[in-house]
Amino acid sequence: MTANYQSATPRSRPTVNAGKLWAGGAATGVVAALIAVVGILIGRGLFGVDVLAPKGAGVWGDASTGWYALGAAVLSLVATGLMHVLLLFTPRPMLFFGWVMTLATVTAMLAPFVTEHDFGSRFFTAGLNFFLGVAIGSLVAGSAHAAMRPAPVPPAPRPYR
Repeated sequence: MTANYQSATPRSRPTVNAGKLWAGGAATGVVAALIAVVGILIGRGLFGVDVLAPKGAGVWGDASTGWYALGAAVLSLVATGLMHVLLLFTPRPMLFFGWVMTLATVTAMLAPFVTEHDFGSRFFTAGLNFFLGVAIGSLVAGSAHAAMRPAPVPPAPRPYR
């Protein structure tokens, strides 16, 4: 039989440099928006696949290209906010963040398959959503690692003499 003893002093948690975390989140938003624009340009320009807009809208598309890029940037900021909350309040923040990002990415990849578009459009959009999910998840997690400061170590009690 084993006993589980708790320390008299509570374990201190690492602190979060919020400025560094949110700067990384903003940079992730810019990267995600650019990935969306480049992905749509590749899909429409190189492969002739309809991604969010009808083919008649041209390679640059219409306002939906901007909305897709803006949505990717906003979701990056939402992921940063989620990471900040997880860092402050959960016991294993990176584990929970990984699960949330994986499930959100799978959901974003499955979403195009409930539409009535052709298979090429569905697969390309799912691939673009996968790439965006991986980029956002890895960049926000990297920013979180860089923004964490180690917990201060309390001094060891001095032995009695």
